Amino acid sequence: MSDLVAVAYDDLDQAHRVASNLGEAVKQHIIEIDDLVIVERRQDGKVKLHQPSMAGIGAASGALWGGLIGLIFLVPLFGMAIGAAAGAAGGALADSGVDDDFMKRLGTELEPGKAAVIVLVRSVTADKLLPEIKEHGTVIQTSLSADDEQALKQALDQATAG
Repeated sequence: MSDLVAVAYDDLDQAHRVASNLGEAVKQHIIEIDDLVIVERRQDGKVKLHQPSMAGIGAASGALWGGLIGLIFLVPLFGMAIGAAAGAAGGALADSGVDDDFMKRLGTELEPGKAAVIVLVRSVTADKLLPEIKEHGTVIQTSLSADDEQALKQALDQATAG
């Protein structure tokens, strides 16, 4: 079962930096994500959904495993190519996440010019992830336990862009 986490940020650029940071955490196996979407409330009040590609993350992971398998069978380049293709396909097909209507409704609650990152988290090593939070944000909705939500809020409050 995945946990929903929605965090509001001051602007779209900040939300994109957070999404990129989460992508790096996925590569380091600190967090497993089922879905990640950026919701933007434009100055004209319209809500736009941005779905950063997780396929690249899947391709990198697939290439790593494919390369290892290739080394075992003495064909590393072929193994990396097959692994990257499989990982990218898996990342592209993995859009079974947050309901679009929910995200749009959440977007209407943001102030114009603001953005939010909505993540479905399958698993996380919180003691490794929380200290890595570099962007200040505001939790707007989660399905986390009270203790985990409080730890996330505290990390977001203490974050300073570095």
